[in-house]
Amino acid sequence: MTMTTYKNILTAKEPVPGLNGVNIGVVTLNRPTVLNALNHELMEELVAALSEHDKDDTVRVIVLTGSERAFAAGADIKEMSDETTVSIMLKDRFATWDRIRAIKKPIIAAISGYALGGGCELTMMCDMIIASESAQFGQPEINIGVIPGAGGTQRLTRAVGKYKAMELILTGRPFSAHEALEMGLINKVVPTELFLDEAKKLAFELSQKSPIALQLAKEAVLKSYDGTLSEGLQFERKNFYMLFSSEDQKEGMKAFIEKRKATFNGK
Repeated sequence: MTMTTYKNILTAKEPVPGLNGVNIGVVTLNRPTVLNALNHELMEELVAALSEHDKDDTVRVIVLTGSERAFAAGADIKEMSDETTVSIMLKDRFATWDRIRAIKKPIIAAISGYALGGGCELTMMCDMIIASESAQFGQPEINIGVIPGAGGTQRLTRAVGKYKAMELILTGRPFSAHEALEMGLINKVVPTELFLDEAKKLAFELSQKSPIALQLAKEAVLKSYDGTLSEGLQFERKNFYMLFSSEDQKEGMKAFIEKRKATFNGK
Protein backbone atom coordinates (compact mmCIF):
# COMPACT_ATOMS: atom_id res chain seq x y z
CA MET A 1 0.00 0.00 0.00
CA THR A 2 1.41 3.39 -1.03
CA MET A 3 1.37 5.93 1.80
CA THR A 4 -0.37 9.26 1.16
CA THR A 5 1.81 12.39 1.23
CA TYR A 6 0.61 15.22 3.49
CA LYS A 7 1.51 18.89 3.94
CA ASN A 8 1.60 19.11 7.75
CA ILE A 9 2.47 15.58 8.85
CA LEU A 10 4.77 12.72 7.91
CA THR A 11 3.60 9.14 7.81
CA ALA A 12 5.44 5.85 7.42
CA LYS A 13 5.38 2.13 8.13
CA GLU A 14 8.17 0.24 9.88
CA PRO A 15 8.49 -3.56 9.85
CA VAL A 16 8.17 -5.40 13.13
CA PRO A 17 11.34 -7.44 13.75
CA GLY A 18 10.68 -11.17 13.48
CA LEU A 19 7.18 -10.82 12.02
CA ASN A 20 7.15 -11.01 8.24
CA GLY A 21 4.66 -8.62 6.65
CA VAL A 22 3.69 -6.96 9.95
CA ASN A 23 4.34 -3.24 10.55
CA ILE A 24 3.80 -0.41 12.94
CA GLY A 25 2.49 2.89 11.61
CA VAL A 26 4.35 6.09 12.51
CA VAL A 27 2.68 9.50 12.20
CA THR A 28 4.75 12.64 12.87
CA LEU A 29 3.33 16.14 13.29
CA ASN A 30 5.40 18.43 11.06
CA ARG A 31 4.74 22.18 11.36
CA PRO A 32 8.13 23.07 12.89
CA THR A 33 7.94 26.85 12.40
CA VAL A 34 4.90 27.05 14.73
CA LEU A 35 5.87 24.22 17.11
CA ASN A 36 3.30 21.91 15.49
CA ALA A 37 0.33 24.13 16.36
CA LEU A 38 -2.86 22.21 15.66
CA ASN A 39 -4.75 24.03 12.93
CA HIS A 40 -7.76 22.61 11.10
CA GLU A 41 -5.74 21.48 8.09
CA LEU A 42 -3.27 19.53 10.24
CA MET A 43 -6.07 17.85 12.19
CA GLU A 44 -7.82 16.75 8.99
CA GLU A 45 -4.57 15.29 7.70
CA LEU A 46 -3.93 13.58 11.03
CA VAL A 47 -7.32 11.87 10.96
CA ALA A 48 -6.71 10.77 7.37
CA ALA A 49 -3.28 9.32 8.22
CA LEU A 50 -4.49 7.52 11.34
CA SER A 51 -7.46 6.14 9.42
CA GLU A 52 -5.14 4.94 6.65
CA HIS A 53 -3.09 2.96 9.18
CA ASP A 54 -6.26 1.76 10.90
CA LYS A 55 -7.51 0.23 7.64
CA ASP A 56 -4.13 -1.28 6.69
CA ASP A 57 -4.12 -4.98 7.64
CA THR A 58 -0.31 -5.01 7.82
CA VAL A 59 -0.28 -2.37 10.59
CA ARG A 60 -1.07 -3.47 14.14
CA VAL A 61 -0.07 -0.48 16.29
CA ILE A 62 0.35 3.25 15.58
CA VAL A 63 2.95 5.62 17.06
CA LEU A 64 2.07 9.33 17.08
CA THR A 65 4.89 11.82 17.64
CA GLY A 66 6.26 15.28 16.89
CA SER A 67 9.76 16.73 17.06
CA GLU A 68 12.24 16.67 19.92
CA ARG A 69 11.43 20.34 20.59
CA ALA A 70 7.64 20.08 20.47
CA PHE A 71 4.93 17.48 20.13
CA ALA A 72 2.37 20.26 19.76
CA ALA A 73 2.49 23.60 21.56
CA GLY A 74 -1.29 23.98 21.37
CA ALA A 75 -4.11 24.92 19.04
CA ASP A 76 -3.50 27.53 16.35
CA ILE A 77 -4.77 30.59 18.25
CA LYS A 78 -4.59 32.86 15.19
CA GLU A 79 -7.09 30.56 13.50
CA MET A 80 -9.57 30.88 16.39
CA SER A 81 -9.13 34.39 17.77
CA ASP A 82 -11.91 36.06 15.75
CA GLU A 83 -14.48 33.26 16.08
CA THR A 84 -17.87 33.83 17.69
CA THR A 85 -19.96 31.30 19.61
CA VAL A 86 -22.13 30.68 16.57
CA SER A 87 -19.29 30.50 14.00
CA ILE A 88 -17.19 28.10 16.02
CA MET A 89 -20.20 25.87 16.73
CA LEU A 90 -21.14 25.76 13.05
CA LYS A 91 -17.61 24.79 12.06
CA ASP A 92 -17.79 21.87 14.52
CA ARG A 93 -14.02 21.98 14.94
CA PHE A 94 -14.04 19.02 17.35
CA ALA A 95 -15.59 16.58 14.87
CA THR A 96 -12.07 15.57 13.80
CA TRP A 97 -11.21 14.76 17.42
CA ASP A 98 -14.22 12.42 17.61
CA ARG A 99 -12.89 10.61 14.56
CA ILE A 100 -9.53 10.08 16.25
CA ARG A 101 -11.31 8.52 19.21
CA ALA A 102 -12.88 6.03 16.77
CA ILE A 103 -9.48 4.64 15.66
CA LYS A 104 -9.55 0.95 16.58
CA LYS A 105 -5.85 0.14 16.77
CA PRO A 106 -3.73 1.09 19.80
CA ILE A 107 -2.05 4.50 19.50
CA ILE A 108 1.16 5.15 21.44
CA ALA A 109 2.15 8.79 21.93
CA ALA A 110 5.89 9.56 21.83
CA ILE A 111 6.21 13.00 23.42
CA SER A 112 9.15 15.38 23.68
CA GLY A 113 9.20 19.11 24.34
CA TYR A 114 5.93 21.01 24.47
CA ALA A 115 2.58 19.21 24.76
CA LEU A 116 0.38 22.12 25.75
CA GLY A 117 -3.30 22.91 25.35
CA GLY A 118 -4.57 20.98 22.35
CA GLY A 119 -1.23 19.18 22.28
CA CYS A 120 -1.84 17.87 25.79
CA GLU A 121 -5.40 16.92 24.85
CA LEU A 122 -4.20 15.07 21.74
CA THR A 123 -1.64 13.25 23.89
CA MET A 124 -4.40 12.13 26.26
CA MET A 125 -6.43 10.75 23.35
CA CYS A 126 -3.69 8.19 22.78
CA ASP A 127 -3.74 4.84 24.55
CA MET A 128 -0.23 4.87 26.04
CA ILE A 129 2.25 7.72 26.49
CA ILE A 130 6.05 7.59 26.44
CA ALA A 131 7.66 10.94 27.30
CA SER A 132 11.16 12.32 27.13
CA GLU A 133 12.73 13.98 30.17
CA SER A 134 12.29 17.31 28.38
CA ALA A 135 8.54 16.89 27.83
CA GLN A 136 6.35 19.64 29.27
CA PHE A 137 2.59 19.20 29.58
CA GLY A 138 -0.15 21.66 30.46
CA GLN A 139 -3.62 23.07 29.84
CA PRO A 140 -2.92 26.83 29.74
CA GLU A 141 -6.21 27.84 28.10
CA ILE A 142 -7.31 29.70 31.25
CA ASN A 143 -4.54 32.23 30.54
CA ILE A 144 -6.20 33.34 27.28
CA GLY A 145 -9.73 33.47 28.67
CA VAL A 146 -11.05 30.06 27.65
CA ILE A 147 -10.97 26.47 28.90
CA PRO A 148 -9.86 23.18 27.33
CA GLY A 149 -12.39 22.22 24.65
CA ALA A 150 -11.06 18.98 23.15
CA GLY A 151 -11.55 16.81 26.21
CA GLY A 152 -8.93 18.26 28.56
CA THR A 153 -11.28 18.83 31.51
CA GLN A 154 -12.60 15.28 31.23
CA ARG A 155 -9.55 13.16 30.38
CA LEU A 156 -7.16 14.93 32.74
CA THR A 157 -9.65 14.57 35.61
CA ARG A 158 -10.06 10.86 34.94
CA ALA A 159 -6.30 10.41 34.81
CA VAL A 160 -5.17 12.43 37.84
CA GLY A 161 -8.30 13.01 39.95
CA LYS A 162 -10.51 16.04 40.63
CA TYR A 163 -8.24 18.06 42.89
CA LYS A 164 -5.07 17.86 40.83
CA ALA A 165 -7.03 18.48 37.62
CA MET A 166 -8.65 21.55 39.20
CA GLU A 167 -5.22 22.91 40.10
CA LEU A 168 -3.69 22.30 36.68
CA ILE A 169 -6.63 23.56 34.64
CA LEU A 170 -7.50 26.59 36.80
CA THR A 171 -3.89 27.76 37.14
CA GLY A 172 -2.85 26.75 33.64
CA ARG A 173 0.63 25.95 34.91
CA PRO A 174 2.87 23.59 32.94
CA PHE A 175 4.10 20.37 34.50
CA SER A 176 7.06 18.13 33.77
CA ALA A 177 7.21 14.58 32.47
CA HIS A 178 8.28 13.33 35.90
CA GLU A 179 5.29 15.06 37.54
CA ALA A 180 3.00 13.59 34.87
CA LEU A 181 4.41 10.13 35.62
CA GLU A 182 3.91 10.61 39.35
CA MET A 183 0.28 11.61 38.74
CA GLY A 184 -0.36 8.54 36.59
CA LEU A 185 -0.89 10.52 33.37
CA ILE A 186 1.88 8.83 31.36
CA ASN A 187 3.49 5.40 31.19
CA LYS A 188 7.21 6.09 31.17
CA VAL A 189 9.89 8.81 31.14
CA VAL A 190 13.10 8.18 29.19
CA PRO A 191 16.13 10.24 28.12
CA THR A 192 15.25 12.66 25.35
CA GLU A 193 17.33 10.86 22.73
CA LEU A 194 15.39 7.63 23.37
CA PHE A 195 11.75 8.74 23.51
CA LEU A 196 10.78 7.70 19.97
CA ASP A 197 12.78 4.46 20.05
CA GLU A 198 11.13 3.51 23.35
CA ALA A 199 7.65 4.13 21.92
CA LYS A 200 8.49 2.02 18.86
CA LYS A 201 9.85 -0.72 21.13
CA LEU A 202 6.51 -0.81 22.94
CA ALA A 203 4.66 -0.82 19.61
CA PHE A 204 6.78 -3.77 18.42
CA GLU A 205 5.92 -5.63 21.64
CA LEU A 206 2.19 -5.05 21.21
CA SER A 207 2.41 -6.13 17.57
CA GLN A 208 3.27 -9.63 18.78
CA LYS A 209 -0.23 -9.94 20.23
CA SER A 210 -3.45 -10.88 18.45
CA PRO A 211 -4.56 -7.76 16.52
CA ILE A 212 -8.22 -8.62 17.11
CA ALA A 213 -7.69 -8.96 20.85
CA LEU A 214 -5.71 -5.68 20.91
CA GLN A 215 -8.58 -3.80 19.31
CA LEU A 216 -11.30 -5.33 21.49
CA ALA A 217 -9.23 -4.78 24.63
CA LYS A 218 -8.76 -1.10 23.71
CA GLU A 219 -12.47 -0.77 23.02
CA ALA A 220 -13.36 -2.31 26.39
CA VAL A 221 -10.95 -0.09 28.35
CA LEU A 222 -12.32 3.03 26.64
CA LYS A 223 -15.84 1.89 27.47
CA SER A 224 -14.98 2.23 31.16
CA TYR A 225 -14.93 6.01 30.61
CA ASP A 226 -18.42 6.15 29.18
CA GLY A 227 -20.80 4.73 31.74
CA THR A 228 -21.28 2.82 34.96
CA LEU A 229 -19.16 -0.09 36.19
CA SER A 230 -22.04 -2.45 35.45
CA GLU A 231 -22.26 -1.28 31.83
CA GLY A 232 -18.51 -1.56 31.44
CA LEU A 233 -18.45 -5.09 32.81
CA GLN A 234 -21.19 -6.18 30.42
CA PHE A 235 -19.32 -4.65 27.48
CA GLU A 236 -16.04 -6.29 28.52
CA ARG A 237 -17.79 -9.68 28.82
CA LYS A 238 -19.30 -9.35 25.34
CA ASN A 239 -15.89 -8.64 23.79
CA PHE A 240 -14.36 -11.52 25.75
CA TYR A 241 -16.97 -13.93 24.40
CA MET A 242 -16.51 -12.59 20.84
CA LEU A 243 -12.83 -13.49 20.84
CA PHE A 244 -13.70 -17.19 21.12
CA SER A 245 -14.84 -16.99 17.49
CA SER A 246 -11.35 -15.97 16.37
CA GLU A 247 -8.55 -18.14 15.00
CA ASP A 248 -6.14 -16.09 17.14
CA GLN A 249 -7.84 -17.31 20.33
CA LYS A 250 -7.53 -20.94 19.23
CA GLU A 251 -3.88 -20.46 18.25
CA GLY A 252 -3.02 -18.53 21.43
CA MET A 253 -4.45 -21.13 23.80
CA LYS A 254 -3.11 -24.05 21.79
CA ALA A 255 0.37 -22.50 21.80
CA PHE A 256 0.14 -22.00 25.58
CA ILE A 257 -0.77 -25.65 26.11
CA GLU A 258 1.98 -26.78 23.73
CA LYS A 259 4.51 -24.45 25.43
CA ARG A 260 5.45 -22.59 22.26
CA LYS A 261 5.19 -19.02 20.97
CA ALA A 262 1.87 -18.19 19.32
CA THR A 263 1.66 -16.90 15.76
CA PHE A 264 -1.26 -14.49 15.37
CA ASN A 265 -2.78 -13.67 11.99
CA GLY A 266 -5.59 -11.32 12.96
CA LYS A 267 -8.39 -13.71 12.05
